[in-house]
Amino acid sequence: MRLPADTAYVPGNPTPYPMKLRLLLAALFASVLTAFAAEVPKIEPAAAAKLVAEGKAVLVDCREPAEWAETGVVEGAALLAKSDFDGAQTDWKPFLEKNAGKEIILYCRSGGRSAEVAAALAEKGVKAANIGGIRDWTKAGLPTRKADAAK
Repeated sequence: MRLPADTAYVPGNPTPYPMKLRLLLAALFASVLTAFAAEVPKIEPAAAAKLVAEGKAVLVDCREPAEWAETGVVEGAALLAKSDFDGAQTDWKPFLEKNAGKEIILYCRSGGRSAEVAAALAEKGVKAANIGGIRDWTKAGLPTRKADAAK
């Protein structure tokens, strides 16, 4: 049996599937998996600052120490590198124990790493939100401070 060029044969299945249909099914499956991933809310910097001021949340800068020294950090933020979160969690574990019950609001340079950490925390049952990047905080006119690479 000769199949059209855009058709794939699946061994053991007598009905060949057009390649476009297979790609569509793969994309649908991937989107369903993504839908079940932990949903992490994005929070505006001013709303985050209010929650922190009320004692309901804590801010975390999950960038690396060299970045803290380079650009400064949000006033009052805990400096906990994503590399520690992904590794031994020597700083993260005691921080999370100390702040159990509070929302963890994260930021990084542009929002990607903080979204990853927030999603991982949410999967563990920790209430977490993502500001995005430090630029979002500074654009909102909220305070920052200098930091050294050693924390």
